[in-house]
Amino acid sequence: MKSNLSREEALELLKKYNKEPFHILHGRTVEGVMKWFARELGYGEEEEFWGTVGLLHDIDFELYPEEHCKKAPELLKEGGVGEDMIHAICSHGYGLCSDVKPEHEMEKVLFASDELTGLIGAAARMRPSKSVQDMELSSLKKKFKDKRFAAGCSRDVIKEGAEQLGWSLDELLDKTLQAMRACENDLAE
Repeated sequence: MKSNLSREEALELLKKYNKEPFHILHGRTVEGVMKWFARELGYGEEEEFWGTVGLLHDIDFELYPEEHCKKAPELLKEGGVGEDMIHAICSHGYGLCSDVKPEHEMEKVLFASDELTGLIGAAARMRPSKSVQDMELSSLKKKFKDKRFAAGCSRDVIKEGAEQLGWSLDELLDKTLQAMRACENDLAE
């Protein structure tokens, strides 16, 4: 799978529909996480595709939250995005706002890690360091179990994502934490 957009074009497309710094940072975070997973899972030649899918996955969320994953195909097509990438992006909302089922391992990783990056990011902001670098898996597991913490991050989606991948919840938590550690410095730019 190859992206037909450069990274710069994809970022400009995201910024066309998203002005809130939080939404842009979330897209960049998921981009970095997806690139890490591509390398980790043996899809290094598809790293840019995986990253672009991560960057653009919430393209419609800020302007069209009630039409999330439904408005995305139109916006993405206008931006020159191919059908395989549109499918991948829409699959992250499967069962919530989309009937596009994650099929490829990359789509399953996006489905599983999207909500989890939000939870990990919220946990990092609570730490004195404001960083994931010194976050332990045990600390993350406590935050995961506390339903009141980052209540908007669906634990059910995260668990379902781990199941789709055939991973334990601990494995998904640990790998996503590693991925966020790997890309954290790039996000400070």
